[in-house]
Formats: sequence, structure tokens, C-alpha cells
Amino acid sequence: MGVYLLVAVGATTAVTDAAAACRGWPACGGGFALPTSADGWFALGHRIGALGAGLLLVGATALAFRRDESRRVKAALLFALALFPIQSGVGAVIATTAVAPTAAVSAIHLAVGAVIFGGVLAALAWTLEAATGDPDDEPEDPLDDELPPVEDTPSPALPEPGWPRTKAKLAAYARLTKPRLMWLLCLVAAAAMALAGGENFTVPVVAKTMVGGALAIGASGTFNHVLERDVDRKMQRTSDRPLAVDLVPVRNAVAFGLTLGAISVGLFASINVLAAVLGLIAIAFYSVVYTLILKPNTVQNTVIGGAAGALPALIGWAAVTGEIGWGGVGLAAIVFLWTPAHFYNLALAYKDDYEAGGFPMMPVVRGETTTRRHILWYLGATLAATAALALLPRLDWLFVALGIALAGVFLWAVVRLHFERTEAAAFRAFHASNAYLGGVLLAVVLDTLAL
Repeated sequence: MGVYLLVAVGATTAVTDAAAACRGWPACGGGFALPTSADGWFALGHRIGALGAGLLLVGATALAFRRDESRRVKAALLFALALFPIQSGVGAVIATTAVAPTAAVSAIHLAVGAVIFGGVLAALAWTLEAATGDPDDEPEDPLDDELPPVEDTPSPALPEPGWPRTKAKLAAYARLTKPRLMWLLCLVAAAAMALAGGENFTVPVVAKTMVGGALAIGASGTFNHVLERDVDRKMQRTSDRPLAVDLVPVRNAVAFGLTLGAISVGLFASINVLAAVLGLIAIAFYSVVYTLILKPNTVQNTVIGGAAGALPALIGWAAVTGEIGWGGVGLAAIVFLWTPAHFYNLALAYKDDYEAGGFPMMPVVRGETTTRRHILWYLGATLAATAALALLPRLDWLFVALGIALAGVFLWAVVRLHFERTEAAAFRAFHASNAYLGGVLLAVVLDTLAL
């Protein structure tokens, strides 16, 4: 986390005047003078933090050798340690250069920091795997194993006819839309719109995009319920879904989904054609590509399926700008990489359910140890993508500070998952992932609107 703090803060420093406010090395002025401005103090704090992170890295490397950790753990730490003086040297060049550093120099500085972060993360992942891994949970030949047939889970009894059943049906239609997904995915689109800004960032455009996005999510969720109704009956957590218990007829659900989808695409089209096309792709990708093709057929379903959650970022950006820009792509990349680090926790908690449903989820096919390792890898990739987004000039210190704090909570939850290996720990990491992405997206909105 110390190294990640340096990378994230360094990204923001690169696009502000903080470095220019503290010329000199190791301090300001002639090299030992104190700063005279808030930006200068921030730059000096960055260097003090670098010293602290360097000492922590030296200590971690020494501890790895003292404990006789595996060769790859030692190699990863030595690699990161060897790069640290280079990183500091480039930072010194930037600080002592009279003119502003070129984009290439700043990019090298940040890239080396990201590689150091990768080395430390690799050492952590391999150390945790050695300490908490269980070889017995790895299937011997997972791709060839046939899951045993499982009988349908008994369905809950339907409410009594009359108002109780009518009330249940109304709630069922609401449940078809998967409302728990709406707030986060709509926040993704909102963050993209706020980040894009411009003259088209108006209340009508925002309102139509939010409503259209919510309806698109509702349509996708409804089609998902329709297509998975038979499998839902085999899984305990989904056996009470509206179509699984025949509370809503399939024909009505299809009509409901088509209506939501048509209104959604229509709202997007009233903004611009690109937003409408992306909205239609989002609905089709989740409903057909993910639900019918990816989810039941490949262990990488969660990874590739992350594109469905990333598309709202492109839709939000396109709604304001009429094009796909780097800011929208950056937000989409964060959501795409975050999805496995988020959903694999749920897959661990419901491993038996997914096995009963015949889904080749990562814990079912590759085992829990491998799944926990992948969670950590994708968490690291998510943090790196978030730090890279800080290079955008419209983002400021709130985005960096909140991102670092929430990243620490997310990482702590994932490390605890490795040691506890319980359903409660998996849910804790799952909720921490939600808090991380929600907080980062909210910070994007607040930072950009504050400007």
C-alpha cells in the first residue's frame, strides 16, 4: 500500500504544479529549503513517503530472506528493490529540472512505479498462496469432470390468490430488473458523464442517460431471468426467482424485457446514435453473449463478462461527447478489471450452488486457492488502472485520497479472505469491493463537479 500510495499520488502530481512548487532535491530550493506553498508541501510529502516506502521494501525483502520464502517471492522483492533507486533518480531529475518535464519523462517515472507495485503485489500473492493454499481443493482434471445431476430445489409456495399474490407479482416484476445492479452501473455512467463534462453535460442529457441506463439494466436482468429459469431451480439462492416459481409467465417476462429495452434505446437515441448503439450492445451482450455463451461454457465467463459492466462508462461518455474518449475507456477498464476481483468472492461464497447449476465458475473448475490468487491479481490490476486515471487533469486530490483509503480496505479484506477461507470472509471481501468501486466513482463525480 505504501508503493501504491506513491504511484497514485505521483500520477496526480504529474498533472499539477506540485512538482514545480518544490524545485530541488531532496527538499526544495537549493535542496534543503522548506516549501513555501501547499503544492510544495505536497511534493515534499511525496518524497518523504517514497523514503518510507523504500525502507518498508528493504525490510520486507530482508524478512523474506530471513524466513527463507520461496525463490519467486525473493526474486520479486529484489526486482522491486532494484528498481526503486531508478524511480527515485527519475523523480530527482524531474524535481531539479528548471523546465517542466516532458510527458515521456513523467510517463517513465509512473511506469517504473507501477512495475515496482507489480513486483510487491506478486510477492504478496505468492506468500499468501504458500501460507494459506490448499492443494487438496484443486480438481485433478477439472475440465473433464462431469458434475453430478442435481434435482431441482423445492420452490417456495406461492402467495394466496387476491391482493397478496398481486402484491407478490408487482414485486416480482421489480425483481426481474435486478435493481441491486442499477445503482452501481448507473453511477459508472454518471462518473463518465461528469468526467467528460462539456456543454452537453446538462440536466436533460444526464436524466435521459440515467433513466435509459436503468431501463437497459432492467431489460438485461429480465432476459437473464428468462434464459436461466431452469437452472435457477437447481440453485438454492435463485430457486425463489419469479420465473423459477412460475410467479410471472415467461411470455409476460419477455414482453416486459422487450418494452424496457425499447424505451431504453429510444431514450439513448434521443441523445445521439452512438449512445443508442452502445446501449443496444450492452443489453445484447449481457443477455445473449454472457448468459447463453460465456457463463455456462467457460471458466473465464466472469472475466470476459466484465465488458457488460464496463459498457455504461462508454455510454455515459458518448452521451455527453458523441464519441468514445480516453476518459470513458479508462473508467471502463477499471470496471472491467474490478469485476473478477469483485465477483470471484461471490463465486467462493456460492461455490456449491454454482456447481449444482452446472456453471464452470473459477472455484468449481480451478479450486478455491487459485480463485483467491486471481482475486488478488485482479485487485492489483484494478488499483493500477485507477492510479492511471488520476493522470486526467479533471481529477484532483479527493479522487486520489479516497481511492487509496478504499484500496487499503479492499486489500485488507482480500488478505483476510486468504487466511479465514470462510463464507463470511468471502462476503466481506465482496462488500469491500462494492465500497471500493462505489467510492471511487463517487469521488470522480465530486472531484469533477467541484472544478
